[in-house]
Amino acid sequence: MLGKLHHATSVPRTGAVGTELARRLRDWIARADRAGLISTAERDRMGHSADVLANTLMDSAVCHLDYQPRNWLLGDAFGMCDFEHMRRDARIRDFARLEFRRWQAAPYLRTAFFAGYGTPLNDTEQRLLESFGAIEAVTALVRGHEQDDLALSAHGRTVLARLA
Repeated sequence: MLGKLHHATSVPRTGAVGTELARRLRDWIARADRAGLISTAERDRMGHSADVLANTLMDSAVCHLDYQPRNWLLGDAFGMCDFEHMRRDARIRDFARLEFRRWQAAPYLRTAFFAGYGTPLNDTEQRLLESFGAIEAVTALVRGHEQDDLALSAHGRTVLARLA
């Protein structure tokens, strides 16, 4: 289903989406830094990810942006719910939740997913996915801190450690 959505709405290799994602990542980094949630080294590492995003042409598509099992409707047919974050974004970004929340514990699911999706990630897309990990980490750290959600904060720390 995600493959059909992406393929139907794909715009190849534009720079605007990367520039916007880099700006958003830098805003989240600044929030985390002001709250004392990250070290200088972590801030610099995530800043490098923002630079990568800003300087990489990437495909955009309409993205769900919270594509994970809790938002799948399973039954006689497959469906999705929770569209509050849905917008045009970097196509690869739709895989970040799965990459950093699901596939680490079960890598065979990653293989199965991309078999169904239709195309595996190329090297550039894999590097982009790692940069999207910085967004996953810093937003989890900030939201976890603001909402006093220890599990979300721990998730942010885990992703940040993986990126090191």
